[in-house]
Amino acid sequence: MYSELLDVRKLNILKSPKKEGSSDIDSIPYLNELNIDIIENRQPIQFAPNNNEYVHRWGTYVQGFSASFVQSVFDQYKKEYDNPVIMDPFAGSGTVLVQAKFNGYKSIGTELNPLLHFISNTKLNCWYVSPECLLNIYNSISKNKRSPAPEFLKSYSQFNNGVLRNLEILKAGIESLEITNEEHGKAKDLIRLAFSSILIDCSNLKRSPCLGYCKDKVVEDETPFILLDQRINQIAWDLRIIQSHYQKFTGTESKVILANAMEYDHNGKFDLVITSPPYMNGLDYVMNYKIEMGWLGFIKNHKESKKTKDEMVVCDNVSKELIRDFSKSKSAYTNDWIEKIKFDIEANILKRGSYRRDDMPYIVHKYFDDMYRVMSQVVLSINSRGRFVLVIGDSLIADVYIPTDLLIAKMGLDLNLEIEKIEKARDRRSGQVRSYKLRESIVTFVKR
Repeated sequence: MYSELLDVRKLNILKSPKKEGSSDIDSIPYLNELNIDIIENRQPIQFAPNNNEYVHRWGTYVQGFSASFVQSVFDQYKKEYDNPVIMDPFAGSGTVLVQAKFNGYKSIGTELNPLLHFISNTKLNCWYVSPECLLNIYNSISKNKRSPAPEFLKSYSQFNNGVLRNLEILKAGIESLEITNEEHGKAKDLIRLAFSSILIDCSNLKRSPCLGYCKDKVVEDETPFILLDQRINQIAWDLRIIQSHYQKFTGTESKVILANAMEYDHNGKFDLVITSPPYMNGLDYVMNYKIEMGWLGFIKNHKESKKTKDEMVVCDNVSKELIRDFSKSKSAYTNDWIEKIKFDIEANILKRGSYRRDDMPYIVHKYFDDMYRVMSQVVLSINSRGRFVLVIGDSLIADVYIPTDLLIAKMGLDLNLEIEKIEKARDRRSGQVRSYKLRESIVTFVKR
């Protein structure tokens, strides 16, 4: 009787053979085939500490890794590379590239999400803007007009009426700023970045890590003005620190290119590639940042949103047409592990009788094909003795364990890289079976 009251998903979790299981056990066959061990190296790797770091804190972001982790990689190899050139194919909010600039290292990244490209590019290339210029331009913002919220978003449910009105006033004022020189243009970019960073805090939503409504959240009408003042003054403070302590690095070449890492051909060569790709966990990066993307004008409708999403490394919220077309591909990367995982997922979905996506086996396959395409492009540009460092998490889908870190390692071998080490940085929990223990790993390759 009790089980009849449960929905199908909860019933499947209760029956799951993976309850109280762990990736440590399920990884053993894969590790034996690779003939490698995972090294325990617990460390604070998550993005959250960046919210207290100069420049890194300018834009809100919940995925990715910490600046301290990136610095630890630089320090680890500083005796091998005198002045390394750094690259990140998934630049995100720019953690790797910004930290490289703090060290005076030339860096290049690619990023396909236009909002994240804007955030990282602004963080990298506004270091010379004087704090006084920023504050003067910010204080000149007119508050006499309103610029309407994006029509395709549900703004009236996402924001209280008074908050929405004040956000529209700020939006109009920022859009109407007159730019007379390059420094003023960069100052406007910083103000737009600051504006984007307060939107979720001003809304009835939360991001933890996925975007959703927070029913107990209370936001006062004046919150947009208060939070934007705070953020602009914080950026001005950081600019003073940069121009006092890191002045010699402000001209260091730092570039992030709006491009698809699966296709982009780099002209240069890199010594250290450090990145954290999207995980095989269903997080929709476009949906998760649709508020900021819409308010800053990077997407104007759901069609543009879908186009951006379909070009990115796949998640389980892409169109069925995209996956259907992929399933017919004869040239996709695969190996015995991927085929076995696909078979097991399909069998478990049939056994369950229902699942959120019955094409999940091909979504998983496309994820690894996408990652192989990225890695193939990156490997071409790594110098001899250069290193490729990836932070990645494994997954559990339809009660099938997916050793993403080890599959990435296997891909590296296929691309003639050498596995230097695989480290376990921390434990994670499966979103499907909370008692199942996953891990977050650091996979390091070296190119001979």
